[in-house]
Amino acid sequence: MRAPRMAELVAARLRQRIITGDLDDGDELPREAELLQEFRVSRPSLREAVRILETEGLIRIRRGKVGGAIVMRPTAESAAYHLGLTLQSRAVTLEDLAAARSVLEPVCAGLAAGREDRADVAKELSSIVDDSEQHLDSSYEFTAAALEFHAAVVALCGNTTITLLAGALEAVWGSQERLWAKQASTEGAYPDLKLKRQVLTAHRRVIRHIEDGDVDGATRAMRRHLAESQPFVNYGNVPIQVIQPAG
Repeated sequence: MRAPRMAELVAARLRQRIITGDLDDGDELPREAELLQEFRVSRPSLREAVRILETEGLIRIRRGKVGGAIVMRPTAESAAYHLGLTLQSRAVTLEDLAAARSVLEPVCAGLAAGREDRADVAKELSSIVDDSEQHLDSSYEFTAAALEFHAAVVALCGNTTITLLAGALEAVWGSQERLWAKQASTEGAYPDLKLKRQVLTAHRRVIRHIEDGDVDGATRAMRRHLAESQPFVNYGNVPIQVIQPAG
């Protein structure tokens, strides 16, 4: 077996600090002189360790007079970006992405309905839908607000692993739907007011099942809603387009 290089060992130590929260999001790595003294390695080995972490997306290098390495703890959004790159490299289509979403998101709705604090979950989701209703006279803004509801259902399902997995998928889908909404608005092809109200009705139906603790009902309602709404994105065999996350 190959012995780990010194750079890999240093990267592993720093990675552990980031993952455990010892180094938090936005923190700056200790300066090079401090790290050299701590790890007792050569400058090339330390710089290679930093490059490893940068490649993994765990730090970003700040250029200019105020330089340094800034910590970027993993998030569903960062995972979504790398997932999107992988999907695009395999020419995955929007239709394929929609099919996966139709499997995972109804599960999240059912899990939310099974939570003991489902009344609080329903209240939070209702607040999001109320906000969506304020954007009925717009298009892109309505899409963004509607996507917030779906992201919240995933985030509030109560299972951390599923939240992260489905959340990454949801973020990839959301970026694609926003692209569609912008184009459809420009071309005058965005769904009319009646269809927007149907979306809100579907969201409130899911919320009622969650509030009632009806796991099967919430699952079916979400599955039905996705089956009715996703085709408007005109996914067909169009391949996804990866969008670089902000920051």
